[in-house]
Amino acid sequence: MITYPLRLTQGHLTLLATCPRKFQHLVLDQLGTPDAIEQQARLLQGARFHQLLQQWWLQLPIAPLLQSDAQMQGWFQSFEQVAPQILDPATAQQPESDRSLSLAGYLLTVRYDLLMLGTHHAKILDWKTYPRPQATRWLEQNWQTRLYPFILAETSNYAPEQIAIVYWFFQADVTETTPSHLTLTYDRTKHAATRQDLTRLLTQLTTWLEQYQAGVPFPQVGWEAAACAHCSFAARCDRAIAPAAADPPTASPNWTADLPNHLPTLAEIAEIPL
Repeated sequence: MITYPLRLTQGHLTLLATCPRKFQHLVLDQLGTPDAIEQQARLLQGARFHQLLQQWWLQLPIAPLLQSDAQMQGWFQSFEQVAPQILDPATAQQPESDRSLSLAGYLLTVRYDLLMLGTHHAKILDWKTYPRPQATRWLEQNWQTRLYPFILAETSNYAPEQIAIVYWFFQADVTETTPSHLTLTYDRTKHAATRQDLTRLLTQLTTWLEQYQAGVPFPQVGWEAAACAHCSFAARCDRAIAPAAADPPTASPNWTADLPNHLPTLAEIAEIPL
């Protein structure tokens, strides 16, 4: 029996759009991966940096979070360099701000690292603890960039054109000495396209969930997908070694015997490390 509303984050949407079967393995089947420990370590360090900035904003002690952690100290020093550039005293500032939106039977949730709300404009600031990518096209098109302003526009009085998302990269690369940032604007065209794509993806998810309840696995990506070569579930999906193009498999492997007979509840579904 499906329990609604299922809570979905931008990580879940990215996973669904990339490979529905991997979404099944991680979210529904609750399967671990060989690189889960390394991923969790990176996520934990990033979460500690977000906590550090939140405590700094609230004027709470930050020394315990900086003590004996050279990486954290470096990130915070980078933040201090650009803090005057980031802060805008004319706006209301909301660190670690949560918002939710119900759409197509699902609860879409986001957490903004910092919301800066002015009279006629709003900025969504997001902290990244890796260098700014040389190619930013993927960042412009990913679900975080699309979902974050979409939910703000839907849950506030700001028009899409009044919203922007700003990524700050606090780990400088070899060519930089200070943090860099990327500002992406929003508008009604992007808002309408995001609504259309969200509705389509969530409608597909409903169908996949109903089929999953009947013992049918989520669909796999095509054999030509490059993501399979780096996926921890390649062997489980019989994709460890791709067959010749003229000799595709006749059927997907049947993993349904090991699948749970119920879906996780709202509280059981968590963010996905990507």
